[in-house]
Amino acid sequence: MSIQANLKEVLSELPTGVRLVAVSKFHPNEALEEAYAAGQRIFGESHVQEMTQKYETLPKDIEWHFIGHLQTNKVKYMAPYVAMIHAIDSYKLLAEVNKQAAKVHRVIPCLLQIHIAQEETKFGFSFDECREMLNAGRWKELKNVRLSGVMGMATNVDDDEQIKREFCSLNTFFKEIRQSYFADSAYFKEISMGMSHDYPLAVEAGSTLVRVGSRIFGERNY
Repeated sequence: MSIQANLKEVLSELPTGVRLVAVSKFHPNEALEEAYAAGQRIFGESHVQEMTQKYETLPKDIEWHFIGHLQTNKVKYMAPYVAMIHAIDSYKLLAEVNKQAAKVHRVIPCLLQIHIAQEETKFGFSFDECREMLNAGRWKELKNVRLSGVMGMATNVDDDEQIKREFCSLNTFFKEIRQSYFADSAYFKEISMGMSHDYPLAVEAGSTLVRVGSRIFGERNY
């Protein structure tokens, strides 16, 4: 099947209010252009250099979402154009995004990455670490970032029940912190969860952004 046919199929499974981030990392511009021609405008990348090269050569109405682990020293390269950063896993990183966004007179929407999986390899705040960071309140002084929700990755297992539990735990946590810290913020509304192998379960559990790559573009050539 073509990229356009795959894209159409994935989109047909998403209810209103759930947006698709087409994960295009390691795929050439031609693949993105094919998805773009079919109407896709949100693309997800996890390497700053690759994303910046694509930003410079592809249409300017694309929304670039950074979905990978982000190092503070790389933030400055994407600050001028990134539409959303999904992977804020420390206050230090949030403060750096704020600093670089201020230099280019932008406010960058960010998601707090929460560690919900049973795997050590995944990044993110634990629930308690996130509560602690929000409680401390220093984030409120950062005027060039906008906390817009949470992001999480389920454990990579075949056990649907476990995946569902992990996604539901993120949704529950999202509701808790929205009520406690963002009750007046209409923009704190995103739950980014679900990838190619588990996005239908994520949608059921309340995801608003799904990050789907191989289901659209096929397997990657590393």
